[in-house]
Parts: sequence; C-alpha cells; structure tokens
Amino acid sequence: MRYHQGQMQKLVNQEPQLKKELNEIKSSMSLENEYALKALYHAAVKDGGYFQQLYQELDVEFIKHTPKHPPKKSKY
Repeated sequence: MRYHQGQMQKLVNQEPQLKKELNEIKSSMSLENEYALKALYHAAVKDGGYFQQLYQELDVEFIKHTPKHPPKKSKY
C-alpha cells in the first residue's frame, strides 16, 4: 500500500474524526497540509491503522480509474 495525497485527502473529507485529527496535527506541530496529511497517514492508516481498510477501498477505486498504458512495441 502506497501513500497518495489525493486518496488521503478524500478519506479525510469522508471521515470527520480524521479531519479533526488533521487539524490538531496542523496546529500542534505547525505543519502545512501536505505534511500533516502524510503524518496522519502514518499514524492512522499504515500498518494496520484504524482507517487502513477504508484507505484500501479507495486504493481499489483509484486503480480502477487509472488508465493503463499500452504495452511497448518490441524493436524486433
């Protein structure tokens, strides 16, 4: 599972508890939004965090909507 800022922002927008935690991180540590999002990801999502399942569901949606690149043609 990889961190994607857009997915994490979407999860925060869906979950009021995460939004509250994000604001607390930003104010207590004086972090910009992008750094606070990443800190929140490591605290609440990654490695069995409480919101890992919801993030993985967003990850599946992200993969479905990501265009696949056509295979490269061989020179031979």
